[in-house]
Amino acid sequence: MKRFSPLSLVGALLLAVGCDAPAPHTADDFTLALYTPAYASGFEIRGLAGDTPAQPAPTGQTPQIAQIPPTATGTAPQSRPADAAKPAAVPPRPAAAPHSPTLLTIRNPWQGARGVEQQVLILRGDATAPAGFEGTVVRAPLRRVVCLSSSFVAMFDALGEIARVKGVSGIDYLSNAYVAEHRACGEVRDVGPDTNLDYELLAAMRPDAVLLYGVTGANSVAEAKLAELGIPYIYIGDYTETSPLGKAEWLVAVAELCDRRAEGEALFGRIEARYEARRAQVAAYVEERAPDIACRPRVLLNTPYRDTWFMPPVTGYMVRLIEDAGGRYVYARNTTSRTVPIDIEEACLLASEADLWLNAGAYPTLDALTADNPKFADIPAVRKGLVYNNDRRATPAGGSDFWESGAVCPDRILRDLIRIFADPNADSELHYYRKLRPNDAR
Repeated sequence: MKRFSPLSLVGALLLAVGCDAPAPHTADDFTLALYTPAYASGFEIRGLAGDTPAQPAPTGQTPQIAQIPPTATGTAPQSRPADAAKPAAVPPRPAAAPHSPTLLTIRNPWQGARGVEQQVLILRGDATAPAGFEGTVVRAPLRRVVCLSSSFVAMFDALGEIARVKGVSGIDYLSNAYVAEHRACGEVRDVGPDTNLDYELLAAMRPDAVLLYGVTGANSVAEAKLAELGIPYIYIGDYTETSPLGKAEWLVAVAELCDRRAEGEALFGRIEARYEARRAQVAAYVEERAPDIACRPRVLLNTPYRDTWFMPPVTGYMVRLIEDAGGRYVYARNTTSRTVPIDIEEACLLASEADLWLNAGAYPTLDALTADNPKFADIPAVRKGLVYNNDRRATPAGGSDFWESGAVCPDRILRDLIRIFADPNADSELHYYRKLRPNDAR
């Protein structure tokens, strides 16, 4: 992926300005911070300083951070990184002129990426890209978009912009109602898996942009073919975020592509407020009972793959949710930044210490779980029926809305987990989760 300097972009923009244009910008003008994420680490939005004085966002659209009283000891689980100070209030954000370009910078959008950047120049009105610009150029608002991840679809839906989505990958695995309703008439097409896209269909669709993701590296095949077709692509790295709120905050980047950043900020502010309010309630409960650690259930995650159990790190996405909901992750020794494999014997020892078991793979029932792994029948969580899966909202093909709308609704996931930890029999009140039973009694 090619990189370029934002200063070189400013220079090119200045060269493109005609003699009758307003006074030229200086090289430092393209550093106006329009949006710097509070939780996400993978993007930022900047504009050209001097286009307009700093202005507050439209009335009623400035996100307000919930004012949560701190705990006395400061030891309660936190969603925000420990070294990130929480602002007392949200200052008014600067606003670029209506037709001014903005620069969306995407950083390290796949696992293990270091120093990777994609610069996306977002044009508006009749503005044109400067000659020689090597980044991605799109024009806002995007009108026809292809989303290769279900979470991207959820972001457009949350913003009320789902009608802009014209193509998806793996349509049978999507839970989105609009996609389901519009696939039959051809308004939403399945462009195939990201490793084998239907480029003839994409060429015929002529989308304004394809939103990509990388797993362990760039999707170089797709990049080359899309470049050949003249179709812009943009990496969205929400899945690399370990913070539940950081993952959801990417909807602001998508909102920028739709020319609706103010609405995106307001929406995220409401999500954040709900999440932080619930987390704070749990933190207060836990602290009130400290040092009685027994009030926090011990939680086992996932199921083995070929006799190997992959344990996420303590900083991982699901572990952060568990901690914020008042639980304790049983494999606290994984203090690395990546998932580590352990053998089935060690995993069973850990499982024997767990009060609850979450995300039990593709198993629909306890019978199916123990049929594949007879040793699991002796695990306390299995004997007590305290095994839960995040597939209550699943498609017939096996797609899970947990990984779709859940990406922009971490507050709803947190609510599910709080209910599970507080009352193991609260199955009917859960949104994404369900309790596994001896037979399929959903």
